[in-house]
Amino acid sequence: MQVIKRDGRLMDFNKERIVNAITKSMAQTPDGIDIELANKIALSVEKQLEDKKQVSVYEIQDSVEKKLMGSSRKDVAQSYITYRYNRDVARKAKTKEIFLDIIGAKANDITRENANMNADTPAGMMMKFASETTKPFVDDFLLSSEVRGAMREGYIHVHDKDYYPTKSLTCIQHPLNKILSEGFRVGHGSSRPAKRIETASVLSCISLEIVQNEMHGGQAIPAFDYFLAPYVKATFKEEIQKLEDCFDFDIKGLENHQVSDYIKKDVKNLKGKEKCIQIAINRTVDRVHQSMESFIHNMNTIHSRGGNQVVFSSINYGTDTSPEGRCIIREVLQATNEGVGNGETAIFPIQIWKKKRGINYLPEDRNYDLYQFSCEVAAKRFFPNYLNLDATFNQNEKWKEEDPRRWYYECATMGCRTRVFENRHGEKSTIGRGNLSFTTINLPKIAIESALSAQEKVGLKFDLGIGSDAKMTPIYKKAVKRIFMNKLEEYMTIAARQLYDRFKFQSTAVAKQFPLLMSGMWQDSEKLQPEDSIAEVIKHGTLSVGFIGLAECLIALTGKHHGESEEAQKLGIEIITEMRDLTVEFAEKYNLNFSVLATPAEGLSGRFTKMDKKTYGIIPGVNDRKYYTNSNHVPVWYKCTAEHKAKIEAPYHELCRAGHIFYIELDGNAAHNPMTIKAVVDLMDKYNMGYGSINHTRSRCMDCGFENAEASLVKCPKCGSTNIDTIQRITGYLVGTTSRWNNAKLDELKDRVNHTGFEDDTIKGA
Repeated sequence: MQVIKRDGRLMDFNKERIVNAITKSMAQTPDGIDIELANKIALSVEKQLEDKKQVSVYEIQDSVEKKLMGSSRKDVAQSYITYRYNRDVARKAKTKEIFLDIIGAKANDITRENANMNADTPAGMMMKFASETTKPFVDDFLLSSEVRGAMREGYIHVHDKDYYPTKSLTCIQHPLNKILSEGFRVGHGSSRPAKRIETASVLSCISLEIVQNEMHGGQAIPAFDYFLAPYVKATFKEEIQKLEDCFDFDIKGLENHQVSDYIKKDVKNLKGKEKCIQIAINRTVDRVHQSMESFIHNMNTIHSRGGNQVVFSSINYGTDTSPEGRCIIREVLQATNEGVGNGETAIFPIQIWKKKRGINYLPEDRNYDLYQFSCEVAAKRFFPNYLNLDATFNQNEKWKEEDPRRWYYECATMGCRTRVFENRHGEKSTIGRGNLSFTTINLPKIAIESALSAQEKVGLKFDLGIGSDAKMTPIYKKAVKRIFMNKLEEYMTIAARQLYDRFKFQSTAVAKQFPLLMSGMWQDSEKLQPEDSIAEVIKHGTLSVGFIGLAECLIALTGKHHGESEEAQKLGIEIITEMRDLTVEFAEKYNLNFSVLATPAEGLSGRFTKMDKKTYGIIPGVNDRKYYTNSNHVPVWYKCTAEHKAKIEAPYHELCRAGHIFYIELDGNAAHNPMTIKAVVDLMDKYNMGYGSINHTRSRCMDCGFENAEASLVKCPKCGSTNIDTIQRITGYLVGTTSRWNNAKLDELKDRVNHTGFEDDTIKGA
């Protein structure tokens, strides 16, 4: 007979546990302990339940209560009931403490788990209450005992566990062209197709907002410029028609004029049809600009998820070379550069420039002027980030420059770093696809355990951490690597099985549970009826196994991290290659899209560290800080040039097909030197990197919104306020105030050092 514990674990039945519980209760009564009676009752309970293969703790306790009440020691029964009650209260005490922290709006790791969410508002509090009560339910009823054990011991972390019971998916790249050309119906109303740029802009916001409520991750538009370009042309035609009564000649046919570029010009020296066309262009540009302003403003003010969180939105653009596409790109950059409200830097949408040779990267390319402008904007406003379509793994052999639908074959990404491209069940494309769920491996813990096991195996004894390489023998190095790889495979396999189990659970959802997402936005979902299972369409999504703390893992294994040691770098690449190879095996085994994710750890950054300190004590360079380094990054505290950082991190981008990011920290006012932004993009091009961003200084007055690049700004020159904060990138997105950061990420922020210097003189801006 096995006992089902409260957390769902199975344990062999042990009669002595009943005896111990009864004797503890007897000890609280005047007549004291009667061991004979305790044994008699325990034996009676065992016989009563012996025909069952499994029995819950609660059944056993109920049986003990009844046996005690039927005995001569009813006082013991009362004591036992009280004992049971007090144990239940103790178990609930932790939940009570968490709830009181939420009620009191305390800034801790629970309420600051996600910096994009305001947990202090009523809606935010309600969401945290729901989150913290849902997680135990998932542990008890939806996870296997193997997964629970791996989580409890800190080997893996199941992301978005609170959303697990909802069956929701993580994210999607919106096929916005469908929404704009067909309209949509959701709730109690419907939206007609867009006819002009203003409507297209609003519908873009609405679709992002609605789907945010149907998923638990971010939303992205993969080809923002292509999707909105037709409505620039429609707006131009509308402006021409408005001018019909303003000129004394027939303007019929001018609405079909092929505009070479939508650039505003003075019309006072123009005449006739030329003047008419330029007026229409000027008015069109104004309307496009206002629409882009509106889009950005809405993305920073419209809330979703019960009014608790602005939409976690991203837009990809830069490769549409049509006059209309160029107009969209130019005006979204201009609106971003101007800022929102009082000139503040817009936090959302995360903007991603799709860099492509022959399109926008070289001086002779059609969109090179816009690329230059993007660098100026990024130097001031952080965005756009840069996605390298020339990276070997971001290319699609079906992409052709002359193809008007080439956007379908272009890779796109989510702002934080999530990448979806390859697809075993369809074409290689991002459109209408996203991540289903992901789970992260604690590499430092596996490394520490492996090192301790290897020491025991080869008969060595030394302290782990920085500098321990001097005591490592070749036999030890061989042993520790073998042990580590075996453990890595063990927990990768557990994570993969958990992801598959979650996929099967998600597959039990029906289309009507996701009214907009499964009405044609998700790939192939237009074929579904409201009561149809979503199983056949979500197989287009991805399942990702992530990792955290490669740097600390390597210090535990070799005494040095990959940024300072060629040996460590070699081992680091072997480790992540092994992870990649295992995901290939999982993809074959489960016939699903498995891949490796360079985890954007935020709430997780301190959780693993805290657990490992408790288990192993403080190990220098491994867990002596409050955080583990994100994914494969060189540690934030390690001083090196931008190019050295690029060379070290570049090989991991190809291995982490579920998402990755490269970033550098710049010193001072980057707005004075946009060439530095170009130099970083050149590094990405040179080292075959997939996605990158640039961090720099931007101080903001929290009262009036004034901003500048002065790192030591203490008093606002505009309103005199001393309520000053610095905009920072927390993982892949910006946060307007660090007051919402958790303690581990705040410590990481303090440790960040600047990266300057380019070793190759051919790098532009060096």
